[in-house]
Amino acid sequence: MANSKVTAILDLALQKASKSLKKPIINDSAIEKRIELIARNTQNRACARFILACSLAKIDKPGLDIRKPYTEIGDDDAFSGRTYDEAYITEFVNQNELPCNSTTAFLTPAFRNRNVVLTPEVNLVGRPESVYKATLQLLDDVYQRKITAEELLTELVRWLLVVRDEKRQRMRSLLASLRAAKDETSLPAEGIIGLIEQHLKLKNTSRLPVLVVAAAYEAASDYLREQVQPLQRHNAADKRTGSLGDLEITLIDEQQVVTSYEMKTRKVTKNDIDHAIEKVLKSNPLIQNYIFVTTE
Repeated sequence: MANSKVTAILDLALQKASKSLKKPIINDSAIEKRIELIARNTQNRACARFILACSLAKIDKPGLDIRKPYTEIGDDDAFSGRTYDEAYITEFVNQNELPCNSTTAFLTPAFRNRNVVLTPEVNLVGRPESVYKATLQLLDDVYQRKITAEELLTELVRWLLVVRDEKRQRMRSLLASLRAAKDETSLPAEGIIGLIEQHLKLKNTSRLPVLVVAAAYEAASDYLREQVQPLQRHNAADKRTGSLGDLEITLIDEQQVVTSYEMKTRKVTKNDIDHAIEKVLKSNPLIQNYIFVTTE
C-alpha cells in the first residue's frame, strides 16, 4: 500500500518542477550540469531512476545517509533504495512519461548486489563512466550539504520534464511533416526498407522488429491462415504477462499458439535458449516453433 507522505513528496517535487521548467531550482552551476548530464543521457536511463529513489528516501527519512541505499551495509542510516524505487518511482515515472528505465535501477549491473557506501571514489564499472561519476558526486553533494535532497529531486524531475517535452515536440513536428507530405509523395518499397534498416541500426529499437514481424503476419494472414495475438507491454516480463514471447502466432479462429517470436537487441545466450525451452515444455499444447530474432 502506497505511503501517502512519500507520494506527496513526489507530487510536490513535480509541481515545483513544472512551474520552473525554464529556470533551474538550484544556483550551483557545477551541480546543475551533473543533473542535466544524467537526465539527457540516452545511453543510460538507470542513473536518473537511482537518484530519484535515493533522494526520495532521504526526504522521507532525513536521518538516512543518501550514499547507503543498501540494507546489506548494516548501518542504522542505511536503507533499501530498491524498495523506494519499485514502490514509488515506477508509478511516478510511468504516470508522467519521464525518460527513465521502465524497471528498477537496482537490477542494473552497476547498482546490483552492492554493500558499500557509494562515495565518489567507488568504481561502479558502468557506461558511460561520466554519468556514473556524476551520480556518485550528486549523492556526495547531498551528504556534504552542498544541495538538499529536496533540491536534487526537484531539479532532476525538472530536467526529465524538459527532456520529455523536447521529445514530444520533435514527434509533433515529425508527424506534422508526414501529414503535410502525405498527399505529395509516397516512398517506394526501397525507401521504406531503407528507413527500417536505418532504424534497426539505432540503439534501443527492440520494439521495431516486433512490429515488423507483426506487420508481415498481418499482411499475409489470409494466405498463411495464421494471425498475430494482441501484443503485450514490451517492458513487462513474460512471467508477469503470461505470454510465451514478444509475438504469439495462432491459427486463424484458434487460440493455440503455434509459433512464438522473441526479439533481442543483444546476442542470444544459452540462458535465453534454456528459458525458451522451459516455456515450450510448459505450454499446452506444445509450441511448434520458437524463433529468436536478434539485431546484434
